[in-house]
Amino acid sequence: MEFRLLGPFEAYHDSQPVRLSNRRQERCLLAVLLLDPGRLVRTDRLIDLLWNGQPPASARGAVHTYVGRLRAALTPYGVTIGSRRDGYLVEAGGHRIDVDEFSLLSYRADDATEPAERLRLLDRALALWRGPLLADTADEELRERLHGPLEELRFTGVELRAETRLALGQHARVTAELTPLVARHPTREQLVATLMTALYQADRQAEALNIYETTRQALAENLGVDPGTRLREVHRRILRADHRLDRPGRRLYEVRVRGETLPWSVGGHPALDFCNTFAGWRHPAPLPGAEWLRGYRTLAVWTGHVGLVDDVAVSRLIELARRDPREAAAVLDEVRALRTRLYACLTDPADHRAFDAVARHAEAAAQVQVFRRGVDGRGRWWPDLRAGLRLPVHAVAWSAAELLVDPRRHTIRACPDPACGWLFLDGSGMRRWCSVGTCGRSGAEARCRIA
Repeated sequence: MEFRLLGPFEAYHDSQPVRLSNRRQERCLLAVLLLDPGRLVRTDRLIDLLWNGQPPASARGAVHTYVGRLRAALTPYGVTIGSRRDGYLVEAGGHRIDVDEFSLLSYRADDATEPAERLRLLDRALALWRGPLLADTADEELRERLHGPLEELRFTGVELRAETRLALGQHARVTAELTPLVARHPTREQLVATLMTALYQADRQAEALNIYETTRQALAENLGVDPGTRLREVHRRILRADHRLDRPGRRLYEVRVRGETLPWSVGGHPALDFCNTFAGWRHPAPLPGAEWLRGYRTLAVWTGHVGLVDDVAVSRLIELARRDPREAAAVLDEVRALRTRLYACLTDPADHRAFDAVARHAEAAAQVQVFRRGVDGRGRWWPDLRAGLRLPVHAVAWSAAELLVDPRRHTIRACPDPACGWLFLDGSGMRRWCSVGTCGRSGAEARCRIA
């Protein structure tokens, strides 16, 4: 059976519509269970959601009645509502839910490296969007409580699709798609920047500059802030007819090395930059585009870029990963786990478990270090090439150990913006944000300045 929750609630069996209930609260109850299939939703939470915190005395009995009617309606189609302790769940399996498909396609698109494949996945994802979640069943407050990040995920998908189309030379289509969206959302700076770029590529420079002025005024009047770094940069490049606008999808906190996208080094130490591989670490569900550490090749290139290994080692690692992709994927998982532990260790000195996990990696790294002369004539410790695909793990762990014994360890700060959290060294004790233009979401720079 197929359930469509993005827009009005709809259910289908064998491509034919099925009317499950005429009662709004019954449809809402079923939707709550479908948003988390296979997991128990307690009766108290169902009551709180259905009556917005003000339930009648008969609420528990009403929920029981709703579930009974829904079970009777769903049983012929093989969908089961089970009960466990004091709650209910839709048994997982055998049915499709558009919210799950939308999220999966969106994240797969973000991981896609080929523009054409990314565009195909985004088109499929956004085609599922018929309107706000449960448009005919839930109000705005309930939607936010049920699945707050969904609307943001949709906007991110629209932005990523527009940038992908620009990369494919489809500036006319981007202009047609984004013009009405920007009119409705004039403070959505990512959309504005992409539309300005598309107009510029279509030789419509004056229109692009007019949109910038409209957005600047809207930001000042509605939010009391100036345009963010990326939007100002696009404006400046249009004024200067800068050819670099042919790469509209590049974030200002990214650099390109060997064809891989890496963030700026804003931490002041390789171990900190390693932790900053999330633009928006504190976000409960990082948005597409925030993560750049997507594959082993990116890890190898970054390790060389920050000087933890030399270029010869990077080339060798890329070739080894090509030969053994399964082992490379396992190492990448290990690196990500190490990153999580190191971030916890650096942000909470009292987290002894995180420190011990990093220490074990550092001790293993110490077993494979060799002392060699660098091109500048100075000696230094390098991880031995015989470590194979695990060499980047040892390189990062060794760098982390060096930082943890360095007095600068006590000057580590985390960007206070709730959408960022990047780490950096602050020996002056005066700095209060990570770096201008590096926060992962639009408007973060202004919030960091306020903090």
